[in-house]
Amino acid sequence: MIERHITFNVHPDKTATFERFFAEIYRPKMSASPGFIRADLLREAGSRTRYQMVLRWRDTESATGWRTSPVHETLQPEWTAMYSGHEIAVYDVIC
Repeated sequence: MIERHITFNVHPDKTATFERFFAEIYRPKMSASPGFIRADLLREAGSRTRYQMVLRWRDTESATGWRTSPVHETLQPEWTAMYSGHEIAVYDVIC
């Protein structure tokens, strides 16, 4: 099992849209992807614009399958317009 942590710096005027897009569009579409386990969106305490998306996948191939899927590619332009930068870290789940 793997977990991906993606930190986003969301444009101040896009935070509500970012949260809604994740909850209503992005996560539901991702959850239909093979190997998907869980996705959560966290907002950093004390910050209105810094978020972390935590994704759990059965394996690396499942995560890659989502990232390279036509559904993901279709969502990307709208999603990336809401933030100015992001950082990704991938972890092997030990226990």
